[in-house]
Amino acid sequence: MTTTTPPSDSGAGATDGAAFPIIATGLSKRYSEVLAVDSVDIKLPAGVVGGFVGPNGAGKTTTIQLLLGLVAPTGGSAKVLGESIEHPSRYMARVGALIEAPSFYPSLSGRRNLEVLTQLGRLDPARIDEVLAIVELSDRAKDRVKTYSLGMKQRLGVAAALLPDPELVILDEPTNGLDPAGIREMRSVMRGLADRGITVLVSSHLLREIEAICDHLLMIDHGRIVFEGPIGGLLDAQRSGLIARPEHAKDLEPLAALAIAAGKQARVDGDVVRITTDEDWAAELNRQAFAAGITLRGLEVTRASLEEAFFAITEAADPSSEAEDQH
Repeated sequence: MTTTTPPSDSGAGATDGAAFPIIATGLSKRYSEVLAVDSVDIKLPAGVVGGFVGPNGAGKTTTIQLLLGLVAPTGGSAKVLGESIEHPSRYMARVGALIEAPSFYPSLSGRRNLEVLTQLGRLDPARIDEVLAIVELSDRAKDRVKTYSLGMKQRLGVAAALLPDPELVILDEPTNGLDPAGIREMRSVMRGLADRGITVLVSSHLLREIEAICDHLLMIDHGRIVFEGPIGGLLDAQRSGLIARPEHAKDLEPLAALAIAAGKQARVDGDVVRITTDEDWAAELNRQAFAAGITLRGLEVTRASLEEAFFAITEAADPSSEAEDQH
């Protein structure tokens, strides 16, 4: 059932909600002795695909449940689309969500399942064709859901979440259990939503998939946000490097020594020298190697992967150490 959204309490709140569909300050949730979400701060910009990453049990699903008003916070506050999570009825009509595996009537077609949902939610049935097209299921809309692959069922779940024509879509582990083809299809759907101006928050423990699709990153570990910001900024902040391959094996050690003399970390690894440095130093390395009589037959730039960045940050933010307070 849809609800009309009352005006925000202030113009500033409406502005914040438009620029940042999700804002949380010190958001916490405790279950008995377990602090599932620990003073989380979030400021998700509008129009991005935001990746919410962390290992299983890190607090992703609980945080999403808090944002959707499914559970009450123990402490802190949050706003979704400019409205407090204490009043989910004020914003849920503008939010689409897919939490865990979607449930459908297997003997009904995909289209008929969506028709049932529009009737139950008093939504515009004219949206059905549009959402089926968005998730690329138009050609299978008349087929029974029991004939769908897991990936198709997930996409139908996204279609159901899009029926209210939402401004914000929240997807909890939408690629869980999918084969590579299904993951690729879901990735295309999420990117397409952002291209339409819809803000997407997708949680996953599959870091490679998040790296492939997301613009903005929320990294959670042991219930605490250990990083938030553009994903490119995170990867750039990690130490990049160069892989230099000299023409002759005898030049491996001299090449490594040359880099070390320049204040870089370098080591010989097989037939290459791995150097920790900014990619801009590649040209200088080439010049110095040439001046030293070393011919390079290969020189490439490497960057830290999201997985490497995640472990680097979470090790630095170990809850057993005081470094956990650095977000």
